[in-house]
Amino acid sequence: MVGGSIERMTDTTAFDWRSFLLRWSGEWADSLPAGETQGEDDETARQARWLGFPPASEERIASLEERLGRRMPPSYREFLKVSNGWRHAGGFVWLLAGTKSARWHNDESGLAVMFEEYLDEDCGPEERREADVWRRGLQLDVESDITHVLMDPEDVDEDGEWAVYTWASWRAAPPERHANFFEFMQDMYREFHSLQANRSDGEPVFANDTTLRLDTLVEEARLEALRGGWERAGKALDEGKEYGRSRAAGLGDQIRRLLGQTSMVYYDGLVTDPQYAPELLPPLVAEHAAHSYRDDSTLMFHLRGADDELVSLAYATLDQVRSGTYRYTAAGPFGEAVERARELARWGDSDGAWRTLINALPLWEPLGPDHLAPLGWVADPVLGPLLTPERGREMLSTPRGGQAGEAPTPTAGLDLGNLAWLAEADPGNNRTSYRFVLVEGVEPEELPGRLTEGGGDGTVLNEPMTFWEARHRSLHNPGEFSSYDDRALMAVGRAGAGWSFVFDGDSAPFDRRRFVSPAAAASEGTRAVVVWSGLRTWHGDPFFHLSVARDGTEQYAFTYADGEIRQSGEVPQALDPNRFFDTLEDGAEVERSLLEAVAGEFGACLPRHAIVNGRLHTFTTRSWTRPPMDGETYAVIRMHQAAARPADGRQTGEDGPKSR
Repeated sequence: MVGGSIERMTDTTAFDWRSFLLRWSGEWADSLPAGETQGEDDETARQARWLGFPPASEERIASLEERLGRRMPPSYREFLKVSNGWRHAGGFVWLLAGTKSARWHNDESGLAVMFEEYLDEDCGPEERREADVWRRGLQLDVESDITHVLMDPEDVDEDGEWAVYTWASWRAAPPERHANFFEFMQDMYREFHSLQANRSDGEPVFANDTTLRLDTLVEEARLEALRGGWERAGKALDEGKEYGRSRAAGLGDQIRRLLGQTSMVYYDGLVTDPQYAPELLPPLVAEHAAHSYRDDSTLMFHLRGADDELVSLAYATLDQVRSGTYRYTAAGPFGEAVERARELARWGDSDGAWRTLINALPLWEPLGPDHLAPLGWVADPVLGPLLTPERGREMLSTPRGGQAGEAPTPTAGLDLGNLAWLAEADPGNNRTSYRFVLVEGVEPEELPGRLTEGGGDGTVLNEPMTFWEARHRSLHNPGEFSSYDDRALMAVGRAGAGWSFVFDGDSAPFDRRRFVSPAAAASEGTRAVVVWSGLRTWHGDPFFHLSVARDGTEQYAFTYADGEIRQSGEVPQALDPNRFFDTLEDGAEVERSLLEAVAGEFGACLPRHAIVNGRLHTFTTRSWTRPPMDGETYAVIRMHQAAARPADGRQTGEDGPKSR
């Protein structure tokens, strides 16, 4: 169990200011480099081991309140009774006001106008306060590094405490709000510790009773995290980070990353350690790749202190992440589970892949004492999409690394085991037309042989990628395109027990006159089902097609288009289109009912998470339209790779449309 924090109180009037300020003063005095000349005031404070001043009497405090016309907030009053002012509040406020020098700021800095320029008509009270505080605030900074400290008499809580605002132009951030003077001083004490903890090489180590308690707290938090108590551990690590303890940031970032928090997560102090780099470099690099737009200068900023070998590893990993070829590996039984999980995920079984990882997690072995959980997998193009905040919490709650604890309740699966989810509106309402083929009793990698020209000879499945990535790459690859063809780029995977699928979530316009179902070709030696839905399409009238074939012959089919139904063969009663299209008032509800009927008839499903959020293999099918007939015109566009440009600027190669 993680121990208590260093200093957290809610009753500010009961706080022992004298003990706190004495401890701060003593640690400050001990932190000064030996033999370094101090200013007269600092030298006096060092020898006295006291950064403060004599306490203010009740009369002095009352005189201050009379001068300002306001009673001072409780925590500031209690502070003044111990020390009438303060030196070195943090690293940038050299002298803090007591009863004599506290005064209304009255926008002496002229900052009210500057902050008002950033306000608009819809600004909230917080933004308005950031501008108004410069006119009404009580100024506490007397000497500082261009750092302002103001107490706001209009930002008052139920205990009569005034909020404290600090701001410095060189921080390039809005004013920072502290709930009260007590919290402000606590923050300044932590700032003092953080600055001392990050001393330059060669300077004496900053160590005292407080740092020893904090380091014990961090170690207890590490063990608590491995036992599954990530929430308690995270709070303790956050506190250690505020005080600048070196291990706390790197450990806490591992927790944050599995919770889906990527901003300001850099694994400080660990990512440049060769012992931990295999696990921590990939997620750092993947986040950089997602937001860098090929500007890699910021990557080196987070690799400060890394040797040449590690820098080379970082850039090699970056190339793999960008090309989609990065593969996460791990040692031992957990590593074996990773391989099984990847095989499941690449064919769409996201839930099975996740359970495989979680079930093996108790056998996972950390790379060292500062490794809290497997992390490299989040950068893997196939495994990474498995992560959700809920799953991240499950992984963090699972005991691992040799620690015992209570196993968490498993998170619910993300795939619904049906087809009806296709009738639900997706973000942006983009999935209004889609098509898929279900083939029974064959593996996904066999589908190109059934759905491409020439039986799939030479057809290679693309590496797993999102559908957007696959479409983007296909548009940039040279080839021949016909206005009459409808060769679909489709994702491939498993569709539940005994079925495989191909799926196109952004299909071409449906043309009933030229459409040819691929069901017969896909069904050689088995059974195949084709569905093409556009009941919610933005392009033309709503339509829906279903065809079923066995052993190369279509058994039955129906098409709803142009407000009428056309069917062939003996359609089972459960799929009878007349049951669904008598009145088409709600296309989404009709679509849902049809999809439920198809799933019930064939026992197949489509993996929602893998299709929407994951990465799957893709390939391009044969055309879903018949060849052109005599007299029908069309265009063929041949795209060629541009040849190298000669020295005179001429370019060889050609591309352009040709019509027939």
